[in-house]
Amino acid sequence: MEKLPVIAIFDIGKTNKKLFLWNKNYQIVFEQSQNFAEIPDEDGFMGEDLAAVQSWVLASFAEVQQDARFNILALNFSGYGATVVFVNAEGKAVLPLYNYLKPFPADLAKAFYARYGGESEVARATASPILGSLNSGMMAYWMAKSKNQTKEIRWVLHWPNYLSSLFTHQFYTELTSVGCHTHLWNFDHQRYHDWVEKEGLRPLLPETVLANQTFPMSSSNLPVGVGLHDSSSALIPYLMQFKEPFLLLSTGTWCISMHPFNAQPLTPVELKNDVLSFLQYNGKPVKAARLFAGNEHEIQLKRLQAHFGVDKKAHLTVPYSTHLNAILSNQIENKMPSLKEANADFLANSGFDARVLGDFDNFDQAYQQFMVDLVVQQIYSLRLLLDSSPVDRILVDGGFSKNDIYMHLLAFAFPAVAIYGAEVAQASSLGAALAIHSTWNDQEIPINLVSLKRYEACE
Repeated sequence: MEKLPVIAIFDIGKTNKKLFLWNKNYQIVFEQSQNFAEIPDEDGFMGEDLAAVQSWVLASFAEVQQDARFNILALNFSGYGATVVFVNAEGKAVLPLYNYLKPFPADLAKAFYARYGGESEVARATASPILGSLNSGMMAYWMAKSKNQTKEIRWVLHWPNYLSSLFTHQFYTELTSVGCHTHLWNFDHQRYHDWVEKEGLRPLLPETVLANQTFPMSSSNLPVGVGLHDSSSALIPYLMQFKEPFLLLSTGTWCISMHPFNAQPLTPVELKNDVLSFLQYNGKPVKAARLFAGNEHEIQLKRLQAHFGVDKKAHLTVPYSTHLNAILSNQIENKMPSLKEANADFLANSGFDARVLGDFDNFDQAYQQFMVDLVVQQIYSLRLLLDSSPVDRILVDGGFSKNDIYMHLLAFAFPAVAIYGAEVAQASSLGAALAIHSTWNDQEIPINLVSLKRYEACE
């Protein structure tokens, strides 16, 4: 039997670790998933079990390599960001894989920002809000300044690039990882920020390469990608298919609005409203705004379910109604703050938690009001990107793209913009495969990578 030519992609998320095999038509022909319990670091803070993840990645790849059905032509990785791995000269991790939620020492942060022009200036130059350990360059700075500097740290590797090094035994940094809220990259000059050199971190950061480069596996000539930050990777299928300007609203626990066609410098107000810029796989900047809306949806849904005694799927059948348009218009006019000011509090809280559930006649009515509250926040977050750089299309993927109330309210709020629910199978994994397309695939990239469903405003 002739083996099927494929590319192997590890898509390593914070919760789910997955291995995919894609054929030359970019169809998934094999999928494997694994979860790992977190373990404590030396301070007792829970984080990734690096040894367990590494063992699974190596073992599962060896397994599919030996599978008689497949001929693996290349390997690549997409992985969550804001995470670095500290390794010795041989590439072995010498410290735990620290969780990006680990509290950052306040005194160290205060001294750092005082030394380099203050929080506002560092945030502006590095195109990133002040996020503590989520600024992964700050985690590297912390380790370099702490007792751990006595360890044999030779390289600081971003998480996707570390996964790649397990197979190539070569060490590189690529732009999608270094350029996403790390505090490392100076967007004014498209190079490392001055502090990286001054604090002695630069020699620990390997050569920077583009994310479409590959290097041979240490045990063979199989081309291996350097890996990509998963948010940047998930944008690639859309950039491949749509050439006219669009905004992608990727919805999940975080709802992240990505505007690849807005290259304007970040303003202080945008930074305080959780807007940042990150680098695409080709090195171009993407302006992005974040909203913790999926998390809010989960919290409030549990509250509603408990109060009204409905099952966990009750919200799936709550209908959209045109009377919600008037409620939305009223809240936009009377509750949405100015875009010219910092309004982190508005973005942090939908306000629904302050509503008295007894005021609603039933679950459907309460859920509809909650969705209006949530969409008002989303409209504000989108306008942070769109008011200065409008587009004709907003593409919504992820969980909320299938929520009729959410989608119709967006269509009503942006009448001059075409609103589409977009669907693409495993976008971050697919993007990692597309990034190195020419390395392994001699066929044309399909024109139907993304399927769309348009939502019209209803009066």
